[in-house]
Formats: sequence, C-alpha cells, structure tokens
Amino acid sequence: MLARIEEAIEDIKQGRFVVIVDDENRENEGDLAIAAEKVTPDAINFMAKEGRGLICLPMTGERLDQLAIPLMVQDNTSKNCTAFTISIEAKRGVSTGISAEDRAT
Repeated sequence: MLARIEEAIEDIKQGRFVVIVDDENRENEGDLAIAAEKVTPDAINFMAKEGRGLICLPMTGERLDQLAIPLMVQDNTSKNCTAFTISIEAKRGVSTGISAEDRAT
C-alpha cells in the first residue's frame, strides 16, 4: 500500500521506517529510510539484515564540503549519476565501525 506523503512524514517523525520507491525507469527499487536522530542499533541491524544493501547517510554538498568528505569518483559515469562519497564513520565513540552500535553512533 502506498501512503500519502503526510503519513510518511509522520512515520519519520515517530522514528519509524518508511520505504521510498523510485521510478521503474530508474532503479525500480525501494529504499528504507529513517530519521538519523532516531537511528538505534536495532534499526541498523534491521537495515543490514533485511535491506541487504548499502546503509547510506544523505548529506548536502555544502555539509560534505564543511566536513571535507570527497566524492567516491570525480568523473561519475554511472547511468543515474548517484553521488556516492567515500565511506565514513564516527570520529569518536566507536571501535571498529562495523557493529550496529558503532553504526548507530
């Protein structure tokens, strides 16, 4: 069932996952999304086990520049031109960066 945008916004505010579906002419997939301030180790585990894809953090270009996080490639030749950056993890409060607890930091 597709929800109205207002319902999805309320779910995000409440710390619930939403699935954002893209166009069938793009990747024809759904992405799990949750508000960053609501992320828990359980939510990370759910994304890793059930989503089975990359766990990403969306960020504006301005914020990426402030944090000096470069794009993964300078000449993006992928069909959809998805602007992935190098991988990141917290500067403090983590051990290996692999555990759900570290990823929720």
